[in-house]
Amino acid sequence: MAGEGGKSFARRDRLLQIEHDARQWWDEEDIFRAESFENTPEPGEKFYGNFPYPYMNGYLHLGHAFSLSKLEFAAAYHRLRGANVLLPFAFHCTGMPIKASADKLGREIQQFGNPPIFPREVEEEVAIVQEAEDANGGAPPDKFKGKKSKVASKSSGQAYQWEIMRSFGLSDEEIPMFQDPYNWLTYFPPLTKEDLRAFGLGCDWRRSFITTDKNPYYDSFVRWQMRKLKSMGKIVKDVRYTIYSPLDGQPCADHDRASGEGVQPQEYTIIKMELVSPFPSKLGVLEGRRVFLAAATLRPETMYGQTNAWVLPDGKYGAFEINDTDVFILTKRAALNLAYQKHSRIPEKPTCLVELTGYDLIGLPLRSPLSFNEIIYALPMLTILTDKGTGIVTSVPSDAPDDYMALHDLKSKPALRAKYGVKDECVLPFEIIPIIDIPEFGDRAAEKVCLDLKIKSQNEKEKLAEAKKLTYLKGFTEGTMIVGEFAGRRVQEAKTLIRSKLLEMGHAIMYSEPEKRVVSRSGDECIVALTDQWYITYGEEEWRKLAEECLSSMNLFFDETRHGFEHTLSWLNQWACSRSFGLGTRIPWDEQYLVESLSDSTIYMAYYTIAHLLQNGDITGSSISSIKPEQLTDNVWDFIFCGGPYPESSDISSSILNKMKQEFEYWYPFDLRVSGKDLIQNHLTFSIYNHTAIMPKKHWPRGFRCNGHIMLNSEKMSKSTGNFRTLRQAIEEFSADATRFSLADAGDGVDDANFVFETANAAILRLTKEISWMEEVLSAESSLRTGPPSTYADRVFANEINIAVKMTGQNYRDYMFREALKTGFYDLQAARDEYRFSCGAGGMNRDLVWLFMDVQTRLITPICPHYAEYVWRILLKKNGFAVKAGWPVANPLDLTLKSSNKYLQDSIVLMRKLLQKQISGSKKGNKKGAPVTTLTEDNKLTGLIYVNEQFDGWKAECLRILQSKFDSTTRTFSPDGEILEALKNSSVGQAANFKQTQKLCMPFMRFKKDEAVALGVQALDLRLPFGEIEVLQENLDLIKRQIGLEEVEILSATNPEALAKAGTLASVLNQNPPSPGNPTAIFLTR
Repeated sequence: MAGEGGKSFARRDRLLQIEHDARQWWDEEDIFRAESFENTPEPGEKFYGNFPYPYMNGYLHLGHAFSLSKLEFAAAYHRLRGANVLLPFAFHCTGMPIKASADKLGREIQQFGNPPIFPREVEEEVAIVQEAEDANGGAPPDKFKGKKSKVASKSSGQAYQWEIMRSFGLSDEEIPMFQDPYNWLTYFPPLTKEDLRAFGLGCDWRRSFITTDKNPYYDSFVRWQMRKLKSMGKIVKDVRYTIYSPLDGQPCADHDRASGEGVQPQEYTIIKMELVSPFPSKLGVLEGRRVFLAAATLRPETMYGQTNAWVLPDGKYGAFEINDTDVFILTKRAALNLAYQKHSRIPEKPTCLVELTGYDLIGLPLRSPLSFNEIIYALPMLTILTDKGTGIVTSVPSDAPDDYMALHDLKSKPALRAKYGVKDECVLPFEIIPIIDIPEFGDRAAEKVCLDLKIKSQNEKEKLAEAKKLTYLKGFTEGTMIVGEFAGRRVQEAKTLIRSKLLEMGHAIMYSEPEKRVVSRSGDECIVALTDQWYITYGEEEWRKLAEECLSSMNLFFDETRHGFEHTLSWLNQWACSRSFGLGTRIPWDEQYLVESLSDSTIYMAYYTIAHLLQNGDITGSSISSIKPEQLTDNVWDFIFCGGPYPESSDISSSILNKMKQEFEYWYPFDLRVSGKDLIQNHLTFSIYNHTAIMPKKHWPRGFRCNGHIMLNSEKMSKSTGNFRTLRQAIEEFSADATRFSLADAGDGVDDANFVFETANAAILRLTKEISWMEEVLSAESSLRTGPPSTYADRVFANEINIAVKMTGQNYRDYMFREALKTGFYDLQAARDEYRFSCGAGGMNRDLVWLFMDVQTRLITPICPHYAEYVWRILLKKNGFAVKAGWPVANPLDLTLKSSNKYLQDSIVLMRKLLQKQISGSKKGNKKGAPVTTLTEDNKLTGLIYVNEQFDGWKAECLRILQSKFDSTTRTFSPDGEILEALKNSSVGQAANFKQTQKLCMPFMRFKKDEAVALGVQALDLRLPFGEIEVLQENLDLIKRQIGLEEVEILSATNPEALAKAGTLASVLNQNPPSPGNPTAIFLTR
């Protein structure tokens, strides 16, 4: 078992050897090779599943493996049941991930030498890493506990790239070669393939490829796709706000980011609050220029109510040149964003004329557009965030709770004014100006909500957040303007009109910045830039309707996933698809640009179907092939993928052209794509859009299954904390099948799953112990009972096997692999263990044992294929391969037999408890001091088990009433009042002691109602669907052994002669009268 501190690894090593042998068997027969047929497959006859190709800038980790396992288990199930299965895998090299790592390595060599000598703190970390390598026998670890250096900590929480490369097992002599990003393309894909083969991935590796123009075939495919979209008007050139990396000099899309995936530009209106002359001495250098405090607001319609501006006293500001005449005072961060939005005298380079703090701005007189106050002043506010907006904030105390409380604090606290040097005339004369009427809040909403919530200070952040929550949305959706040009109009209508007016009059400009912090893979904090580039027109109305139509017919497995797609379709708009730097395919009509990494990966699932015919099994497409890349014209691609006419002008042989078309038509559409849920907001939605644009409806995707992230041992997986495993490390530590076992057990939903090391270690033990048990059974096969299954235990075990086959098949079909593991392995093993015990001296039936071994092996095959292959071939001596053995056939299920066995097992547990109770009671004596028969576990005990197989008396009457008031279709009852009325009118209700009986009836009826809702109408039957006496009588030997009895008698509680046998213990029967499903046992010494 895997572990530390002297534990034996023999069991794990045995699994690793089994895995090695199984892969050799598969390779000899090329078992995962997928071939198409001429005829269109019938439903269920083929299965094509795929997985987003991972970036090739490192080893695959358990996060990759978790998502991929969902596809692998699904494909393995369909292969097992006899479907023709295609599972391909490719390697994504487009975009910035590789380029950023290569550039980072180059900068480190330039700064620290070759090999680099890092600062002392880093050298200490290196020593710890080296020590870890030595302890692992040279294996490259990803997990170490050395503290990060200060330098490393400052660079986006990343270690030095050189150290990362060392952790991959590269020598100092090899590492410098990786400054060339194209070296990554030849180094990591083979390692990834090696790891996935060790994992047991059932992949047709002939179809693998890398992306970028290094693969001329895939390059041609992407160029065709882009030309196709452009010809349809779905790629346009436009000027738009885009998340942008100044360091990289290009837009930074989701997969170009180290953090901030999914973050969009947030649009503000900057209000130009003009500084009134004369300027103070600190700003004297700006005399003669138009100087504005630039306040960013999301609510331009409220500008009528301005009483002042807010600044952060300790905040750092600057006076930045916007053009030859205008200067904006704002934060440096905001100035940088503006400089990339064509608001800087020198484009993309903000020029600061004076550095300032908030103290320099307090008390400045301002003229602000739309304000009813001719002059307002800049005042101190302590809660301003300088990483949002411009650091300058407008103050509208009528509608903004923060503004109201900050102004209230300054007005009511002379000491606060004195602390910040605020003159009384800058504050005291300014009163609230009502501007918007809001239902329930009136025209002074901020004042009302602050009074209602008893807010005393601007520092009560939680209460102020609640106040804004109560007023802002209601003000926007239901508020009415009561002042200005648009008085009488709803706020949501007036907002756009007022903003347009401010922009037209030159009193405001548009401004945008990232909603949240975004860091590029180059370690650069991103901004928002106004860029002129190529965009894909996602969100266009007619195209979105097609995407929605496609989505509506897809299997998404979880409501949360569907809601995620619906939400993305509601907001997704034009997407920047071109980049200046990185790796990839050139935009065919504008070759200064590359296609970005989320735009060259939307329909490549179609490319898998023909990749082997084009690339001849070479992932780079550089081997000799019967087709040359230049022969792949748009007409050829259209013929293969779009139902276009036969390309008469093509010099590719007709047999190859038709074979490629056959491959595509056979495998498409794909049945399943598995992915992390984080790709819903980009890649997966893009895939839907592109399929609907380029391909006919019959080839639109059929299903996406999205999962959450994976934790390790209930903690977030993170390299920085050391809670991290590559797939390679997990296989080395646990074996492939134990890793797969734990991945299946980790979880099936959209929430984050949990890979538990203890589960993986337990799997090692379970799998190897199961092999040992089978070896023992097979070596002593002659001792097994022969002949057809005949006993009660045989029938129960055979039935449990049938149940396992049925339920596990359903779980695999639903892609609920944790449940499949439970029903096909855990539950089936529990049934086997119960069967072994139930058989007693008679022994297990040989045919059933063989059936169990056969069935259990098949059911676990999708999850633990190497183990299954070994059992199938070596232990069971079966022909063929376990992975293609066929799904086991189950006989009809006997649910009554299952119920009867549950009754038997529950009854044994109940009897054991009654025995313990009777033993402890006999030791205490009775209240009158009369001697009782001493009962101990050492006595030879006889058990009298009393059974009442049918409800009678008031219970029977209650059940008849409930039967008449139950709707078996909806599993609902008539109202309680109606049921109570029926009870009062029954023979029970007419009896003289009804009040006493009613106290017993009501809880009994509540219990049976709950049972009926859960189980159906049979829960209301007066007797169980099997004979209780018969079941117990057939299992006397088991009852004796389980409870430790010498003799057992099964008696009817309705038989007076049987009751007489209880003798002095008849009181036990009176205290615990037996009822259907609940026998009562008493114990005697004889």
